[in-house]
Amino acid sequence: QVQLVESGGGLVQPGGSLRLSCAASGFTFTNYWMNWVRQAPGKGLEWVSSTNDKDSETYYADSVQGRFTISRDNAKNTLYLRMNSLKPEDTAVYYCAREYGFLSFDSWGQGTQVTVSS
Repeated sequence: QVQLVESGGGLVQPGGSLRLSCAASGFTFTNYWMNWVRQAPGKGLEWVSSTNDKDSETYYADSVQGRFTISRDNAKNTLYLRMNSLKPEDTAVYYCAREYGFLSFDSWGQGTQVTVSS
């Protein structure tokens, strides 16, 4: 079965950094675009970033452009999100998601909590 397991979340001060990881299994990881999506407290889902199967194309939401970097290690079946210059408004549960069509996701991880606070 398809499994996506996020890790790396936690409490960080404003301006700090975190790296999230998503371990994928149960499918051919190299065949899929992968995404990060987040949900802030009391808010709906917000798409954050995407990367293609070869990690040669990346896309970012305006809210994180220049601060976050998406990457993948296909040899390890792992997706990453490096988050720098974190702001309180980045506080959210972060999910990795498999893409089967343009911004259409068929598999999700359980999420990892990121809290940005002093």
